[in-house]
Amino acid sequence: MADPDLRDFLELLERRGQLRRITAPVDPDLEVAAIADRVLACGGPALLFENVIGSDLPLAVNVLGTVERVVWAMGLERAEQLEELGSRLALLQQPRPPKGLQETAAMGRVLWDLVRARPDRDLTPPCQQTVLRGDAVNLDALPLIRPWPGDAGRVITLGLVITRDPETRVPNVGVYRLQQQDARSMSVHWLSVRGGARHLRKAAERGQPLEVAVALGVHPLLVMAAATPIPVQLSEWLFAGLYAGRGVHLARCRSVDLEVPAHSEIVLEGTITPGETAPDGPFGDHMGFYGLEEPSPLVRFHTITHRRRPVMLTTFSGRPPKEEAMLAIALNRIYTPILRQQVPEIVDFFLPMEALSYKLAVIAIDKAYPGQARRAAMAFWSALPQFTYTKFVVVVDRSINVRDPRQVVWAIAACVDPQRDLFVLDDTPFDSLDFASERLGLGGRLAIDATTKIGPEKRHDWGEPLARDAALEQRVSARWAELGLADIGGDGSGADPALFGLQLEHVLERLAAAPR
Repeated sequence: MADPDLRDFLELLERRGQLRRITAPVDPDLEVAAIADRVLACGGPALLFENVIGSDLPLAVNVLGTVERVVWAMGLERAEQLEELGSRLALLQQPRPPKGLQETAAMGRVLWDLVRARPDRDLTPPCQQTVLRGDAVNLDALPLIRPWPGDAGRVITLGLVITRDPETRVPNVGVYRLQQQDARSMSVHWLSVRGGARHLRKAAERGQPLEVAVALGVHPLLVMAAATPIPVQLSEWLFAGLYAGRGVHLARCRSVDLEVPAHSEIVLEGTITPGETAPDGPFGDHMGFYGLEEPSPLVRFHTITHRRRPVMLTTFSGRPPKEEAMLAIALNRIYTPILRQQVPEIVDFFLPMEALSYKLAVIAIDKAYPGQARRAAMAFWSALPQFTYTKFVVVVDRSINVRDPRQVVWAIAACVDPQRDLFVLDDTPFDSLDFASERLGLGGRLAIDATTKIGPEKRHDWGEPLARDAALEQRVSARWAELGLADIGGDGSGADPALFGLQLEHVLERLAAAPR
């Protein structure tokens, strides 16, 4: 892959018929999001608005609106390759001495990947072709959108927010929402557990401001790397290099001691004074509701650098499907090998988009002893940070296809006794955006043991599952055409009608074609 560059990726999408240029004037206040939402719901292309009212800059949206485009952003061609990437990351997650020549070779390839992934420095970065300071800084000139009618203001949604630990000098790169407050300031919305919030607390203890840089219009691969909370002891830049297959080119900012991707379209440089806040929100969020207004740190920007004729990149949250759901589907594939290494008895797992891609997990285990389903659920909740806010875990046998809702529902109906197989954890840390909780930020979790019960888990014999002899099934398949049934399928060719496992764009194409 070449240096991660948004323009190159947009050109790739256009060559593949996955980019539509919109030359008609479009209002960034509500209209951009309304148009993009309809296109995304139809599995349509990325959009490049070239005539945004109130700004001279073009605006790209829906760039990651299909799983296919997310895969391309990773420099891959097939979704299956995401698990190969996950396997390499799993070796870094819990390295162990290799057994045999094959594992030694695999570890060697991963170490070489690390060497290639080291970031490089660019002394003449494209992101600094134009430098604006002081009164020339004007956020009003940017094509910032307001997605929903009840939103409090214009937002940045796909910017890399970069800070540095005041003690260790280690940087953090996160993707946080920023709300414009005036022409030179924005509030930043981050959870207290995030790296930026930790850095601000340390700066406050030292009585000093926290420097902040926001990189806008970066290659989507960098957004993926920054949004992936996998607990590997790597910087986000090195992690992005692993994703890209080569090191990210960085550039030192003009007015703060931070580094940003050299090929960013726009970079905002500023500081946060500890204790200075502004009202942030409400905004439409991924739960499908408006979040609450709350005081958030205020970033005052004093420098803007950008490329000539920069391109903005944006997205918006809401009830799925949205771009963030497509990212989650891809990340699910990357997480799978990592989770298997963390919890060996887990054979497969799935996070349905309909459950916001993290609220409900279905995990299949290779069950070997009583109580294993409960143990697997507990291990899942603690395996990776992104599973902290998973409310429901359904544990099934390895014979169940976790991506087929019919099989999962059958397992729940046939294998669960609610008074025995429901396991609730009370008062655990919770997503403050989940209004179903009785107390915001604190809630319960439920595990459902939908596995076949063995040993002391049952007090009576369990019925034998229905099954036909494999030879009979093969004989029927071989005779399917002879029976005159070839036109209705069912020949055992492996077609899977399950909805969960289909790539979203195929499902949406069927929905769009259905009569209304």
